[in-house]
Amino acid sequence: MTISVLVVEDEEITAEANRIYVERVPGFEVAGVVRSGGEALRFLRGRPVDLILLDLYLPDMHGLEVCRAVRAGGLMCDVIAVTSARDLAMVRSAVSLGISQYLLKPFTYATLAEKLTRYARFKQEAGGGATAVGQGDVDRVLGTLRGSSELPKGMARDTLDGVAARLREHPGGAGAQAVADAVGVSRVTARRYLEYLVELGVAVRIPQYGGVGRPELLYRIPMES
Repeated sequence: MTISVLVVEDEEITAEANRIYVERVPGFEVAGVVRSGGEALRFLRGRPVDLILLDLYLPDMHGLEVCRAVRAGGLMCDVIAVTSARDLAMVRSAVSLGISQYLLKPFTYATLAEKLTRYARFKQEAGGGATAVGQGDVDRVLGTLRGSSELPKGMARDTLDGVAARLREHPGGAGAQAVADAVGVSRVTARRYLEYLVELGVAVRIPQYGGVGRPELLYRIPMES
């Protein structure tokens, strides 16, 4: 199953970065990139998508207005809101309009990839005419999309972002100990976060052959194309 995404972002560089980010996540494709709310609505009338990655501050209308128009038009696409606003009243408004997730700027590829991966699992579990046996099944499916903890138990968002940032500073790759020293965690902890980035598809493992003994395992974030 391929999930189609419409990127709505008025800043050209950010829009292109978001497009690259989305297309790096397995199972997702960008159906289009538009720069305003009006363009988004015109695009959706001709080509519905599964998901909208929607910036809330657009030059012609607020992103929440776009959501209202989408719902009024009977379109069933889901929405991830993207904004730099920390206003909790806006968050409540976004939730009331059925926005599935809320992504604060600036965000890393790891953060977006995790939300998209979570969304893909939600689509898979909630689709196909599946029926809930009881409340537990409903809670489990909703928890897949917006559980109380978006990371595996014991992981922290700041640490994950710090590990990803260290890797971006070393395009040739870095080992767990080097990352641990830079972030201020143990080697075991750094290794856990690095393996999680590999699981998300954000990073790759690179065996580094040198002297006698087992090769050192380096981790690297592939260059964006």
